[in-house]
Amino acid sequence: MPVKIRLQRHGSKKRPFYFIVVADGRSPRDGKFIQKLGTYNPLTVPATISLDRQKALEWLNKGAQPTDTVRRILSFKGVLYLKHLLRGVKLGLFDDATAMEKFQKWHSEHEAHVKKRQEEAYRAKRARRNPPVRRTERKPESNAGGEG
Repeated sequence: MPVKIRLQRHGSKKRPFYFIVVADGRSPRDGKFIQKLGTYNPLTVPATISLDRQKALEWLNKGAQPTDTVRRILSFKGVLYLKHLLRGVKLGLFDDATAMEKFQKWHSEHEAHVKKRQEEAYRAKRARRNPPVRRTERKPESNAGGEG
């Protein structure tokens, strides 16, 4: 049974909202699933993603194949990096504590980057709402044309 980690669409027309689910590859897109891992809302800037990292990592280790979009989401949230680090631990390249230290360092840098993007988006939205008011000086009208 091929198991996939994929998106399940919810939300109304032109307002998508997705559940990240583990499902049998033969089941329909919005049909039966095995387990729900999180949610994905692409309408916010940046997109809102809530994901249970531990469950996602377990399913990846069991052999579940993510779709392209879910692979990007897992990469963004650091699940694929964590899997990579844990594979290094299994191979004996470094110990578990070093792997977690590397992941925590990456995670803190990543969170700072995401926070910066959120603030930039908020500032841009406020600037669009309240454009700066420009005052132009009016030139005094003159009757230099000989009108009379």
